[in-house]
Amino acid sequence: MLLSMTGINKSFGDVRVLTDASLAVEPGETMALIGQNGAGKSTLIKILTGAYAHDTGRIEFQGKEVRFGSTAESQAGGIATIYQEINLAPNRTVAENIFLGREPRRFGLVDRARMQADAATVLRRFKLDIDVNRPLQDFEAATRQMVAIARGVTQNARLLILDEPTSSLDEREVAVLFETIRTLKADGVAAIFISHRLDELFAICDRVTIMRDGRTVAVSPMKDISKVELVRTMLGKELAAFTAKKRAHGDNEGAALVGVENLGAGVRVRDVSFNIGRGEIAGLAGLLGAGRTETARLIYAADRKERGTVKVDGRESNYIAPADAIADGMGFVSEDRKIEGIVPEMSVRENMTLAILPKLQKAGIIDKAAQRAIVEKYIAALGIKCSSPEQPIRELSGGNQQKVLLARWLCMNPRLLIVDEPTRGIDVGAKAEILKLLRSLADEGLSVLMISSELEELIAAADHVTVLSDGLSVRRLASEEITEANLLSAMAHQEVPA
Repeated sequence: MLLSMTGINKSFGDVRVLTDASLAVEPGETMALIGQNGAGKSTLIKILTGAYAHDTGRIEFQGKEVRFGSTAESQAGGIATIYQEINLAPNRTVAENIFLGREPRRFGLVDRARMQADAATVLRRFKLDIDVNRPLQDFEAATRQMVAIARGVTQNARLLILDEPTSSLDEREVAVLFETIRTLKADGVAAIFISHRLDELFAICDRVTIMRDGRTVAVSPMKDISKVELVRTMLGKELAAFTAKKRAHGDNEGAALVGVENLGAGVRVRDVSFNIGRGEIAGLAGLLGAGRTETARLIYAADRKERGTVKVDGRESNYIAPADAIADGMGFVSEDRKIEGIVPEMSVRENMTLAILPKLQKAGIIDKAAQRAIVEKYIAALGIKCSSPEQPIRELSGGNQQKVLLARWLCMNPRLLIVDEPTRGIDVGAKAEILKLLRSLADEGLSVLMISSELEELIAAADHVTVLSDGLSVRRLASEEITEANLLSAMAHQEVPA
């Protein structure tokens, strides 16, 4: 066994992020590591590479127990990580990037001739014949990936960690990368392959490790697991009995508030179409990387669409920026609350009422009583746990931070609320309460676009669901069709490549 991680536990404060997690890789094996956002993949890898220290558990690498204290130690120990965003110096030459910090020297000076010759030699192993004296930025993404891998190989890496390595590559470039992985495999170099593209996992990986909620829930040879079973295991089934009641009269397509037609931008959103009726919850489903969040951002004008139309009240929206969408009655609870949601230094009160401040002002002075009433209302309604409205939001748990963000938009009384993973990091009881709240708001006329990885949430609350796969809307499920079997089938609709 090349790598063995067993009984790995990790907490940040009171939040447990890994519970008895495990990962094992054989020499020359390509191991897929998959799971939805928050499953624990990144934390496990950061522990392996020395970015985090684990609380308990054991890590063995090349037959010895290890506990790397930094990423530099793990690199020196034989582990190289190639991230989605290549962490190299674009202005330096290819050769300089491969040997950065380890340049061969002669008489105390960098031996550039040897460095260039060695760089060319290692790249030819991967069938890459390029001018290693040119700046890295001159080359396409696939070549930069190869340079990053070559850097790891020259460090005598026995294990490569490839984190979403194909996200910015086209089909030809993916083929080059896979051929490189196979070349290294023949030399006994193993790889941990992290990707949301299931077809690629079946094409290149020997086994798969599936994580969910900080635990390793399954390990299987790729040949022994179907795509549907893989999806089912990754998503899990843990929410049993939501009681959010759907619309008695079904879909409301005839009174669409928002119509999305052939929407596209780049490779993440290729062709998406669906409607959001007035006073209904429209679900958007799909695996990580299917294009759910990217679609919502296009509707909200957080990103610029390249193709298709977004119609509001039957007219093309033509929003230029999110401010236009907000002015037109849209709210967006982002999945990434740390980057796009909270202002960490501000209080719960300030964060919750940030978007509504103009409405709370009279002659330039904030109506403190009205502000306080709104904050107290939503703290109670959502069960936000805080010592007081003045507590800095950074001190709250992730789930409570998410509740504050939900309240921020609800207090604006929007007509469309986009909620991206609205219950992530929230306990099961609070999840049910939030779904009930969204349902009651929809019954009062609010339109909701709900993006969720939790199948039970969609089954319980959505009036209809559009399933996305690889940037395409592949199936629309009406209320009576929203079942676990139908959702899983739609999400895994593509055939596994031979």
